[in-house]
Amino acid sequence: MKPLIVYYSYSGITKKLAEDIALITDGDLRELRPQKPYSFSYNTAVKEARKEIEKGYCPPLIEGTEPIDNSGVIFIGSPNWLKTFAPPVLSFLRKVDLSGKTIIPFCTHGGGGFGRMIEDYKKECNNSIIKDGLALKGGYSFDELQNWLKRNL
Repeated sequence: MKPLIVYYSYSGITKKLAEDIALITDGDLRELRPQKPYSFSYNTAVKEARKEIEKGYCPPLIEGTEPIDNSGVIFIGSPNWLKTFAPPVLSFLRKVDLSGKTIIPFCTHGGGGFGRMIEDYKKECNNSIIKDGLALKGGYSFDELQNWLKRNL
């Protein structure tokens, strides 16, 4: 079975990491696209995301919540937003049955690493196996990623 790489990306950095993971693992990509995109203004987008995260809001998705029957290993990626994953990822986690699946989180960040994401994944995916994930700053190298994947898969 091919791995599935599911991701939400605001600025394209997490998308690039997801594409690189798919290239190295020969996995399938699935982008999470909210019905209402976040503002193009970063500061406004942060305010929007903060409000959603504080309320535990799950924005409706127009893409990304199809069933996952053929994948046992699922990489799930997000930028680190306020020490957790972006709200579209929460929508995915609550909508798609991940029971028995192996979840490998990944995130992009500006210095905060995973924040509390791993704990949040464990809370939301309590019937899944949550592996140690990969948190990379936006300026990661392809070799760094490839080496991590070789050591951890």
